[in-house]
Amino acid sequence: MKKVNVAIVGATGMVGRTFLKVLEERKFPINQLYLFSSAKSAGSTVVFNGKEYVVEELNKDVFDRDIQIALFSAGGEISSIYAPIAASKGIVVIDNSSYWRMDENVPLVVPEVNPQDIKKHKGIIANPNCSTIQAVVPLKALHEKYKIKRIVYSTYQAVSGSGVRGIKDLEDGVDGKPNSFYPHPIAYNCLPHIDVFEDNGYTKEELKMINETKKIFNDFDMKVTATTVRVPVKNSHSESINIEFENPFELSDLVNTLENMNGVIVMDNPKENKYPTTVDSTGRDEVFVGRIRRDFSVDSGVNIWVVADNIRKGAATNTVQIAELLVACDLV
Repeated sequence: MKKVNVAIVGATGMVGRTFLKVLEERKFPINQLYLFSSAKSAGSTVVFNGKEYVVEELNKDVFDRDIQIALFSAGGEISSIYAPIAASKGIVVIDNSSYWRMDENVPLVVPEVNPQDIKKHKGIIANPNCSTIQAVVPLKALHEKYKIKRIVYSTYQAVSGSGVRGIKDLEDGVDGKPNSFYPHPIAYNCLPHIDVFEDNGYTKEELKMINETKKIFNDFDMKVTATTVRVPVKNSHSESINIEFENPFELSDLVNTLENMNGVIVMDNPKENKYPTTVDSTGRDEVFVGRIRRDFSVDSGVNIWVVADNIRKGAATNTVQIAELLVACDLV
């Protein structure tokens, strides 16, 4: 695999630092590495592959150098301004914010699910929402074999999905201190409220899951609904997914289909209390699936429990996998 020059925008944030960790672990073929951040973090140093790098302040001129791929995780406002600038210089941007995800000219990619879509890029590729990524990996295999008719998402999302402020609120709450970020205490509590509420009663997080699922599968007639909940867990999201299929299935065949899906680990033995938890998935890149059981309320339905590390597979790892695809397909 040829070596490329890589930039990271938001290099000192939670996901940015995980970018570096994953790039190092996966031995991504980097020639030159450039790290950018806000003025507040500029000048700090980061160690990557045993070498110390100084973080530069992001501005409109930093992309005037030989860079092939830029990984962005600095929020939608930054991406809206700087991603087009980078793309105009011939750099392929892989953006982790929500800003570009539903743009019809920007592919929304999960490498195990729709790798072919990277070829449609016009300089920007969007990384889906963390909760969407882990859902569509197992759903891909099931949709191909049985054709999904309807999906009902119910999520149990860790506070790391809110960044350091969410983690602080949980830790402060456990210590008996008041919350400063969430609208209600998160310690010993569950909040059916992720992102802002829209006029239709759904939160933006719920609408992200609904709309992104349809775009990734390129099936806008698919029926999808969601309820997303913040829970007092530090890391890794859990999801209960109810799926109704067009076609009948044998449960043993369905389990075998999931077991053979790239990026999925099936942990499903109720008699031995074997099912995935956030402890199992944290620090891992796979999507874990368990509690696989037929939904007897419909003709062809199943319930599955899906768990994954939202900072790794749900953000950093998926982004790096897209970058690996670009290099492997000689698109940079």
